[in-house]
Amino acid sequence: MARIAVIGSGMGAMAAAARLAVAGHRVVVYERTATYGGALRRVERDGFTFDTGPALLPLPAVYRDLFVKTGKQPLEECVDLVQVDPSARHLFADGTEVSLPNASRAGVVSALDEALGAGTGGRWGDFLVRAREAWDRTRRPLLEEPLWPNWPVLAEQEPYPSVPHKKLLRTRRAATLAEVGAWELREPRLAALLESHALAYGLDPRVAPASAAVLPYMEHAFGTWYVRGGLRELARAVYERCLARKVEFRFGADVARIVEKDGRAAGVELAAGAVEEADFVVAGVAPGVLRDLVPQATVRGDGEVPPQSGAPSRLTVLLALRGGRPERVAHRTVVHSADRDDELDRLFGERPGLPSSPTVVVTRPDDPATTPDAEHEAVTLSVTVPSGFSVSDSDVERVLGVAGRALPGLRERLLWHEVRTPADIADETGAEGGAVPAPALAAADGRLLHPSNGTRVPGLFAAGGWAHPGGGLPHAGMSGALVAGLIVEGPEFRGSQ
Repeated sequence: MARIAVIGSGMGAMAAAARLAVAGHRVVVYERTATYGGALRRVERDGFTFDTGPALLPLPAVYRDLFVKTGKQPLEECVDLVQVDPSARHLFADGTEVSLPNASRAGVVSALDEALGAGTGGRWGDFLVRAREAWDRTRRPLLEEPLWPNWPVLAEQEPYPSVPHKKLLRTRRAATLAEVGAWELREPRLAALLESHALAYGLDPRVAPASAAVLPYMEHAFGTWYVRGGLRELARAVYERCLARKVEFRFGADVARIVEKDGRAAGVELAAGAVEEADFVVAGVAPGVLRDLVPQATVRGDGEVPPQSGAPSRLTVLLALRGGRPERVAHRTVVHSADRDDELDRLFGERPGLPSSPTVVVTRPDDPATTPDAEHEAVTLSVTVPSGFSVSDSDVERVLGVAGRALPGLRERLLWHEVRTPADIADETGAEGGAVPAPALAAADGRLLHPSNGTRVPGLFAAGGWAHPGGGLPHAGMSGALVAGLIVEGPEFRGSQ
């Protein structure tokens, strides 16, 4: 039985802790804040309850596998997991809208044809077929296996089978997601629909590789899911599974450094001065935090995937509204920007700031647990913003103005609102500027890969959204599975079968 110290209690770190404990190891989690869950936090006020992190769960199979491998109770006995239908409602800048059924290709094709014109659904359906091919090519190396030592192969090869496109007497293939939208979908609203999936993960579609097509494909193929009570309930269930497996949690335990002995990780030193010995250390922290914990050693060296930098953050506005949730309202509505170029320049260009017309995601769960009674509604607004962005009152007013397109009578219904800024995310996760990591993607010269779960310090491993396979709830869960496999089986571990 090995002694294992886990730094941080985000979803990836807890997934690793539960799997390592069930393998017979003694696991202690050191969390500098007062609670677990990383970005999966909750705000409660006046009987209203809000998620402040992810609002929906794609690819729930990752957490189903975690619960199968770590105990007798399956995931569905620990949380109330429900499929959201429609998957999303999209409000476009020209006033048209479409509601897309959950995990139904035929339904999506029909809805798009009816809303946007004959032929649009077919083009989107054909795109999903190509996106599936990219998914099939990258699923194992980017989600289920440790990062390949020859990772440049993933960086160089574009797995998305772009359609040949003739332009100026030349035949070209889409290399970016924006080019896929322009050349293959050939409809501005379809392109906006495609690009919204990248924007939700903080990716610039103008430079994101065509392989980012797997992001809308994941949602289409595996559905979008909600946990009754909010996604914080998923974090609670994973935490309780850790406790059932005898994982020990120490909250308010700020780790000052990782202790090394004979050239390998040998424990952690707390800010209070105590040294806790361990045979392995799992760090579920942001890259800057990890560097500070081992200043005397090179954690990531030349020739390895470097940690991502410059990832955007998220602005969240929590709304307590008078009046109950109307029937047949979509759980999620995407209000698209009226000026796509200005939005992308503000997010990713040299003029950082909130655009005049940001894309706003409006979340309206049909969940009595989120409100004091049936005569009120809890709504969350989410906007991608630059990391480190300082939010002003006028920024919040702009977001409320855009959200009013999806929420008629918003101003009259508003009891109060709370704002969660990049600074709040930084406080909760330790990520510089409140940056939110994106999932790993192939191609793009490796810019969207994440560092491997192993490090140059023997005995030190990295889990969570800032390590392979990157950000997002499914990816964080898989990072925990990969770290557990590498510790239990050793470097010969090749992933789940």
